[in-house]
Amino acid sequence: MSALGLYNTINSVSGIIKKLEEAGMRVEIGDDFAAYRRIRNLQKDRSGLYPMFDVTCSYVDQSNAFWVCGFNETDELVHTQAIRLLDLSGVTLGQHMDMHRHKYMTPNSTPDPDRTYYSRPQALHKITGKVCYHGDFWLKAGDGGHRKLGLTPLLSRFVLEMALKTWVPDYVFGFVPTTLSYKGIQARYGYTHCEPGVWLGPDNQVTDEDALVWMNTEEIMHFLEIQPGEMSHDRHNAAQSLMVRPIGVVA
Repeated sequence: MSALGLYNTINSVSGIIKKLEEAGMRVEIGDDFAAYRRIRNLQKDRSGLYPMFDVTCSYVDQSNAFWVCGFNETDELVHTQAIRLLDLSGVTLGQHMDMHRHKYMTPNSTPDPDRTYYSRPQALHKITGKVCYHGDFWLKAGDGGHRKLGLTPLLSRFVLEMALKTWVPDYVFGFVPTTLSYKGIQARYGYTHCEPGVWLGPDNQVTDEDALVWMNTEEIMHFLEIQPGEMSHDRHNAAQSLMVRPIGVVA
């Protein structure tokens, strides 16, 4: 990376961190997925950590992945997301999904995981090369939470900025429940493409519905070049009532 590129990245990331702090969120970045698993296992009100980011099921460490956690002014966990690099050289995402489908499907969503496959999106046959999987995105709602403060684009941008500069992936992809895709959640994450998809069980019955969201390198760069919208006056006032500490980095 050139000196100018590094300078621009520092400016962009520091600007995101500042906006998150103003909204009452301190963020930590880490690549110790045993620590991330412990953090996630403490969340009794959420489904378990998916195998793609579970160090007991997948090879995830500082060489191919990192996570982000956000905390409020009382050090309560209010946000998670993670991203990992996949080497799909000579392999399509569809072939990868067929082989590793158990790591992506929602637990207990099908009577026979061994005979359940993800299907329909055309991009499954297009996405290949250096590919990042972006997932486990969550924001706490209710008291002490940070939903409805306009932070989703900032948090997604934060991870995509870091991933782009770290790995320069050919593609980034993720999944969102079909019901949320109808509401346009993928646009808030910054994703350019959204294709309906289904999990088909042993008798071709639909066992679950997830939309595939994705974008290529150029689209990631374009998303990051667009300045995020400023929080509304009401959101800004709400954020000003929260106290934060600077970002922390976990080794």
